[in-house]
Amino acid sequence: MTIAQAASSTFKIRSVSDVSRLINAAETKLSHARVITLLALGGVFLDAYDLTTLSYGIQDVTRDFRLTPSLTGFVASSIVIGTIFGSLIGGWFTDKIGRYHVFMADMVFFVIAAIAAGLAPNVWILIAARFVMGLGVGIDLPVAMAFLTEFSRFNGKGNKASRLAAWCPMWYAASSACFFIVFGLYFLLPAQHADWLWRGSLIFGAVPAIVIIMVRSRYMNESPLWAAQQGDFKRAANILRKSFGVDAQEALAHEQEIPEQRPVNFAVLFRRPYLRRTVVASAMNLCVPFEYTAIAFFLPSILSEFLGTGVFTTISASLSLNVLFAFTGGLLGMRLAYRYQSRHVAIAGFGLQATALVALALIGHPQGTVGVGLAIFMLGMWLFAEGFGPGAQAMIYTTLSYPTSIRGTGVGFGRAVSGIGGALSLFVLPILKARFSTDMFWIVAPAAVIPIVFLLAIRYEPTKHDVDEEGRLLDMHMSDA
Repeated sequence: MTIAQAASSTFKIRSVSDVSRLINAAETKLSHARVITLLALGGVFLDAYDLTTLSYGIQDVTRDFRLTPSLTGFVASSIVIGTIFGSLIGGWFTDKIGRYHVFMADMVFFVIAAIAAGLAPNVWILIAARFVMGLGVGIDLPVAMAFLTEFSRFNGKGNKASRLAAWCPMWYAASSACFFIVFGLYFLLPAQHADWLWRGSLIFGAVPAIVIIMVRSRYMNESPLWAAQQGDFKRAANILRKSFGVDAQEALAHEQEIPEQRPVNFAVLFRRPYLRRTVVASAMNLCVPFEYTAIAFFLPSILSEFLGTGVFTTISASLSLNVLFAFTGGLLGMRLAYRYQSRHVAIAGFGLQATALVALALIGHPQGTVGVGLAIFMLGMWLFAEGFGPGAQAMIYTTLSYPTSIRGTGVGFGRAVSGIGGALSLFVLPILKARFSTDMFWIVAPAAVIPIVFLLAIRYEPTKHDVDEEGRLLDMHMSDA
């Protein structure tokens, strides 16, 4: 059924599958649904911005507060520790009380925490504020991914996988914006107040959060799939009319297929047919942040060491690599998402990253113009691969492996696993970097190889079937076979 056909007659909503099929037939260009997906990506922008803000400023924080390497790792990892708890809480609430209420509330964390972190008088206030900021990031990602999925069709350009892959270029756009703001503050702040570079960039994170709060209050709506999953077909029909312009109506009571209401818990992720999906997604979510921290988070520090230059050149190089390689790779990932299987793209991305990491380990401290140029190119190649490969595909795997009833829980668990990997790496990598210098890349390289092993062993493809149209656990089990 096309949207034109649906619009010409009343469409009766009898089941969750009916809602899913109607969304899959819809054209969402310039529609209310498209605005909602853009707002969901706005939340991703804030998540990335807040996680990036100290990637440049961590050296200044260490100097200002006279931190040891261990305490520096604690400052850096505090926000990720917050995301672990926030992801579990946010994922559970997203499925329990709905997407809308969680989505409307989580921005408050960003506003309060951004201002408190930027004005922190000591390291312990900074750690506490960054932890609260992490709670906001953790709560936001599961609900944002649910909205991107549940307001998009399954096939074609701009499909669910492509919208989910869009989180990666949005992430790097936010990272680039962060470096751009630091770049601007570098020129605006007097030399005697250069220590406010990291503080100013943190405080600025409150501004887009306030803007998103204002816009969300006007456009946001509940997911029609979640409403239908609760058996509220009247509400689902209302949302479909408002967001997709379809004359949808709930079917008569005796015609409705009311879905069974199961308790929302994490145990279901480890039962058939979801266990294999959870295993492969967890392998990716655990390894990706270890790589990301080693390269993307410490990028300014690495470039400063390679180039041997000052603040201006380091910021410029970081911004250029993010825009030219990471952001471009993310845009490519969106295109690949509706053309090729996610599993194949992920394997290619991890393989390219492993090559780049081994090359960086072999180069060590680059000597001469050619050596420095080659090392920087390898950093760019890693970022490019992250954009179209692991960064995008890990989120596609985590989100499209689970139906609406447990999607928030699944994404929340996946992001919690990612947070554990990120927290450990933020704590351990500064110590390893201080001890092994560029030999650290040898330690990081296996993190790009391990997910390939899992992807080859577990051949589940999340973009093959729409999990929301599978309907019954038996059908879902058969699609796994």
